[in-house]
Amino acid sequence: MDRMIYLSMAGAKTNMAQQDVLSNNLANVNTTGFRAQLHAVRAVPVRGDGASTRVYSLETTVGYDAKPGPLTVTGRSLDVAAQGNAWLSVQALDGTEAYTRFGAFMVDAQGTLVTANGRQVMGDGGPITVPTDSEVSIGSDGTVSAKGVNGRSTAVGRLKLVIPEGPLTRGDDGLFRAPDGADLPASAVARVQEGALEGSNVNPIETMVQMIAASRQYETQTKMMQTADQNEKTAAQLLSAGA
Repeated sequence: MDRMIYLSMAGAKTNMAQQDVLSNNLANVNTTGFRAQLHAVRAVPVRGDGASTRVYSLETTVGYDAKPGPLTVTGRSLDVAAQGNAWLSVQALDGTEAYTRFGAFMVDAQGTLVTANGRQVMGDGGPITVPTDSEVSIGSDGTVSAKGVNGRSTAVGRLKLVIPEGPLTRGDDGLFRAPDGADLPASAVARVQEGALEGSNVNPIETMVQMIAASRQYETQTKMMQTADQNEKTAAQLLSAGA
């Protein structure tokens, strides 16, 4: 079969994978703390006798866009936005510690501080429990305070804020973890902004332009496959006529 068919087929497959990444980013343009996923293609050498000069392309996700998203001031005492490269620690559904920039918190029926999607917020000593009928506030250093009916404010814990030394790895659950899976140490210099939420860092206009470009590239690849098929048919007709 003509090599052009293989090349165009590989290109179309890459464009489809790119569209998946871009469409997921666009779907999360309004997701609090979302980090845009990046997509790239890298060249991989072909191993084997006589193939030392050949390479093939392999699509890969090179990570995420680390630039911060826009801040929205909500005025809500349980909303926090991690500043700089700080991350909030939460407990994943499998019980492991994971990290997120989603800082919309609430207190559940058991008095535990959780995210708006139900994940327990981790403190320096584990999950944070808040006394009932208390007014909760969070300081810039992550200290969680509860004011009772007597008007006294008492610290009940401190958010575990981490600053990773390198990029984190995104899991299938949307949470981030250290590449080696280990828990990161709490940072004493990490800070949050109370009464604010960080929005998604996805640029919808830029993402739409990238989707249009990927779609046109896909169409070009399919046309190349049709051209290769037509060339094969024309060559077969010429050979038949010559015979």
